[in-house]
Parts: sequence; structure tokens; C-alpha cells
Amino acid sequence: MNRSKNINKIKSVEMWDVIIIGGGASGLGAAIESATRGYKTLLLEKYDFAKGTSSRSTKLIHGGVRYLQNGDISMVIEALKERGLLRKNAPHLVKDMSFVIPTYDWWSSPFYGIGLKIYDMMAGDLGIGPSTILDKNETIDLIPNVNKEGLKGGVIYYDGQFDDARMAISLAQTAEDHNAIVLNYVEVIDLIKGDDKTVKGVSVKDSISNNTFEIRSKVVINATGVFSDSIMQMDQPKSPKMIQPSQGVHIVLEKHFLNSNHAIMVPHTSDGRVLFAVPWLNHVVLGTTDTKINKAKIEPKALKDEINFILSNAGEYMTSKPTKKNIKSIFVGLRPLAIDNSKENSTKEISRGHKIKVSTTGLISILGGKWTTYRKIGEDSIESAIIVGGLKHSKSMTEKLPIHGFDLKPDFKDPLHVYGSDSSKVKSMTKDPKGNVSLSDKIFITKHQILWAIKKEMAINLEDILARRTRCLFLNVLETENLINKVLDIMMEFLKKDEDWKSKQKLSFLSLTKNYKL
Repeated sequence: MNRSKNINKIKSVEMWDVIIIGGGASGLGAAIESATRGYKTLLLEKYDFAKGTSSRSTKLIHGGVRYLQNGDISMVIEALKERGLLRKNAPHLVKDMSFVIPTYDWWSSPFYGIGLKIYDMMAGDLGIGPSTILDKNETIDLIPNVNKEGLKGGVIYYDGQFDDARMAISLAQTAEDHNAIVLNYVEVIDLIKGDDKTVKGVSVKDSISNNTFEIRSKVVINATGVFSDSIMQMDQPKSPKMIQPSQGVHIVLEKHFLNSNHAIMVPHTSDGRVLFAVPWLNHVVLGTTDTKINKAKIEPKALKDEINFILSNAGEYMTSKPTKKNIKSIFVGLRPLAIDNSKENSTKEISRGHKIKVSTTGLISILGGKWTTYRKIGEDSIESAIIVGGLKHSKSMTEKLPIHGFDLKPDFKDPLHVYGSDSSKVKSMTKDPKGNVSLSDKIFITKHQILWAIKKEMAINLEDILARRTRCLFLNVLETENLINKVLDIMMEFLKKDEDWKSKQKLSFLSLTKNYKL
């Protein structure tokens, strides 16, 4: 992935088949779907790949147990199928995760046990492992830090886990492997329309050079998640609101608060949602909330009530109860829930299923959806694009498409396993013997990762590297701030930047880190 080369390639193509606005899960899925079918494909992202919701998930590839509870059967079946496909197509990025539901009354274990057997059955041949009812001692053996007062037993079931931002980068690389062009920091500032009032392309601004130019295309797909309404209103100013953002807050703690390789799933919190405590990158992620938000922001901030909600509900199930002083990082994502204007639902009742909307001008908008079903979202959007753009029909081939870095036998204990088959190349970036030694003893980041991110993964600034190419900011915000100068010095040398550039990068990043701590 080379940004300068990709900018030049844009100018050499007079007409694209498909332009995709948005570099999150849905947009990247659409780009892969389009490119693998042989269409000239261009993806444009205003910020960085997965800058928004797609780097801020609970890190689960799952069918959605709570959606089964809500009766959203068709979406659960679809998500379970996609979970199975993603495990096969990206074994270096998706690992199996076991979840324990502790129970504190006599009826809960059989009740959840029956529901989870149905969940297993829905997965069919793509299942991970059978759910099982546990007695009290078995539950304690799996989750030593579980609250033992009144504990009757539990249920164990299986889903998948991944690193969302790393998955996004691998998807961008997969799209490029199949001749798509992907670009970050290019903002769509207007839609181009022909005499017949249909969308014919986009006007864009390159945020790095500040240059503006026009790009023509047979089809334009709006895959901007929680910002989809803004693009639809750019197309048709009177377009009704179609997205209801819902805020999900996550708290990161040190691993001893869970003290297990198994996750805890709390099936019923004080607001009726489920809550997860999930081991991730040698830490524990607690989440999530469901708060209705009136206006989407690229950097949402946690509310005090949300933090208190997570701590108090998680504390009910842990003997070592976390407090605010134990928080290492806080990250917030916004779910792009597709509104059903015929119903008045709370955000937790709105389906996570996706919709494809085609306006009278031919703009295709992806509404809703979740990470697990990104491939199906891409497939559905390109099926619509074929009709709108009059493209020659070509069958989808993504169900069995290996994701960039495909590695059948990853070592999940190796922090570089997320690079898959590229990991050896990352390790040999330079001859510096310290190139693979972590710059921190609390979070893993190496000089070679930094150089690889700049050279091969289109990382432009400090935030790209510390938030998404590595996950430092999401794991430990104070330690990440301590790393700023070390990382910038490596970047400066490689990019041949001056002290003024370093100072601006540092100030910009420090203004961002405020959102990740109390």
C-alpha cells in the first residue's frame, strides 16, 4: 500500500466502475467484493482506515447471543455463517474464544444452556464448539476471579475474537492484492451529477496535499457508517434521517482482573444489555454500553454514567472489583443502527442487520450492519452496484477468499501473528538487532512495526501507528504518551521530517489522548 503511487494511479483512470466512500468494515468489504469480480474499484477514506467505529468494537466475531434473545433469528444465522467463513479465510486474525456465563440461581444454567444449544445448532457445520452446562467448581476453575458468593454454576459457549483495526488493514491489503486502489485522508466534498441528475462521480480533497479534483465513476457507494446521512443529504438535501447512532463504551484493565483465558458474558445487566469481560492483547476489555447519540462524532467521548455502569455491573461478577483508578484506557465506538421509521424502538432493540438503499439519483448507501457480516454487506452492495451501473455481472468469490497474510498455523502467542505470512518480512525490515525488541515493557510495539506501517500500510501520522497499526492507545493511554518521543524519532528519521513536524504531531496526538482517559 503506497499512497503516493495510488494518488498517481487515480489520475490515469478516466472512468471507474465503482467508487466507495468510507474505509471501515463495510467499505472495505465492498472494495474486495468489487475488485475480485474484476471491476475497476476505488475506495476513499476521509480519515484513516477504521478510524471510526471499525477500530472501536468489542473485538468479537460472533453471531450475537443477545440478538437471539431479541428474536432476530435471520441475522444470527447470517452472522454465524459469516463467523465461520472468516475463521477459515483469516485464521491469522480470528481466534476461537470461550465465554462463560456464571449463574446464581437454579434455573439460569438450563435456561441459557437450551438457548446456546440453539445457537450451536444455527451455526451448523461452521460451528466452533458445543456449549456445555458447568457446575460450580468447573465455573471457578475456568474463571478463578468470578464472584463465588451464591454461585450455582455456569454455561460455556464459543465465539470468535479478532483485532478489528488490524483486520481492516488486512482487508485494505486484500483489496489492493486484487487491483483495487485504496486511499486514506481523501475527503469526498461533493457528488458529481450528469444532465439526468444521476450520480456520475465525486469531487474530492486530498487532505495531505490540499489538492482538489474530480473522479468519474459508473457507481458510487456510500459506506460511511454513522456518517451515512451526511452523504445521503449531500445527494438529496431533504433526505430523511436513516441512521441512529448508538454509543458503546469499553474500558481496558490489566489482565489480573479476569485472570483467565476465558471471557465472561453477563447476560442481563441493569439496563437489560449483555456485558462482556474479554481477554485481549494481555489486557481485559469490559463493555459495552448502549447510549442513544443525537450527533455522530469521529472522536466520541465516554460519559461518566457509562463508565460507572460498566464498573458496577462487571464488579458484580468479579472478586477483584475494578475501580476508576484501575482503568488503563477507554475507547468509544458508535454503532450505525439503521432506523425503522415505522417503529419507536430503544437502541438496544434496533436490529444490527444491514440495509442497502438506492436513491433516485443512483447513490447506493449501506445502512447498519456489524463487523462480523462485513463480507455479506459487501456482496449485497455490489449486487446493487451491478444493476445501478449496468456492469457486466460476475459472481461473488469472497466466501472462500483468503485474506491478506493468510496463515493456517499462526502462533497466537507471537504479538506479530496479526501480520500472518508477512510477519517474517516485518521482523527483517532492517538489520538493527533491536528492531524487533519492544519499545515498552507494558505494551508491544517495535521499530520494525513502525517502519512497516509507514512503508507498507499507508500510515501517515503518529495516531495511525499508535492507535490502529499497533493498538497501544487502546491498551494503555499513559504508557502510550510515554512512547511518543521514541516513536516520533523513528518516524522522523525514516520520513526525513524536522523538529517542527515532530512538535505538531506530538501536540495533535496529545489532544486526542484526552478522550481515552478519565
